[in-house]
Amino acid sequence: MNNTVKIGIVGYGNLGRGVELAVNRSSDMELVAVFTRREPSSIQASVPAYTIEDAAKFVDKIDVMVLCGGSATDLPEQGPLFARSFHTVDSFDRHAKIPEYFAAMDEVATAAGKISVISTGWDPGLFSLHRMLGEAILPEGNEYTFWGKGVSQGHSDAIRRVPGVKNGVQYTIPSEDAVQRVRDGENPDLTTREKHIRVCYVVKDVHADADKIESEIKTMPNYFADYDTTVYFITEEQLQAEHAAMPHGGTVLRSGTTGSGNKQIMEFGLQLGSNPEFTASVVAASARAAYKMAAAGQRGAKTIFDIPPAYLSSESPASLRKRLL
Repeated sequence: MNNTVKIGIVGYGNLGRGVELAVNRSSDMELVAVFTRREPSSIQASVPAYTIEDAAKFVDKIDVMVLCGGSATDLPEQGPLFARSFHTVDSFDRHAKIPEYFAAMDEVATAAGKISVISTGWDPGLFSLHRMLGEAILPEGNEYTFWGKGVSQGHSDAIRRVPGVKNGVQYTIPSEDAVQRVRDGENPDLTTREKHIRVCYVVKDVHADADKIESEIKTMPNYFADYDTTVYFITEEQLQAEHAAMPHGGTVLRSGTTGSGNKQIMEFGLQLGSNPEFTASVVAASARAAYKMAAAGQRGAKTIFDIPPAYLSSESPASLRKRLL
């Protein structure tokens, strides 16, 4: 096994740029190329950019291809396509579709003798792992996942589609009262409305009706109707100055009992200044793990549940035992 893992990136949006930063900070990784559907000359990356069609020329030059396209339309097409020729890693995040996507990737990767790590990041990904650990360690208990405070890209897109909205962002914010009730060991049965609130910052068109926009947002099914939602109208300048970053985070808690009823709480939390950069850092570590699993002779689709934790690290098992165990 070589000392340096050679990485390719497919897609150069927020996640792709984050993967570039993470790989360039890793002493055991080398970024070889970026592949894009855009005009390659328009890409300002630290390595050469090529068309996606050019990727076939890099089969012997790239160890792991990191797929940074969207989950709705890009990955269902690009995942199986690249898994035929490369070990791959992606952050497919449509939770309900993961079993279907896993099956498609497993079939292609197994036939090609490749590893495909899917749905890695923080949720799905690290949060999934901690939900599993909580159930395994405290089988008598309840799991709670709270997201935020952070910008939800899907909900932000939804408000931007409302007629009269010029621009906008939406923050998902966990209810402090609900989180505290879980931490206190109450094991509450929480409704959707009790767990999170939603706050929208909207830039409206000059002649648009603010009351109508607010009503349409608050009653939007599948996005806002089941939540306490607040809408603030601001200027484009305020939006760019105060809401251009992409923070996020959240908490996974397991509240249970052991023995004769002793309360036990497990908690894992994240506070992220940049959602895409943190996700990209998890993806980059997973690319290292994919390379190690492939070198060990494993094949097919894998998830965070299948990765030995030490495979995520650039250090040797001996070093990890000495420093961290």
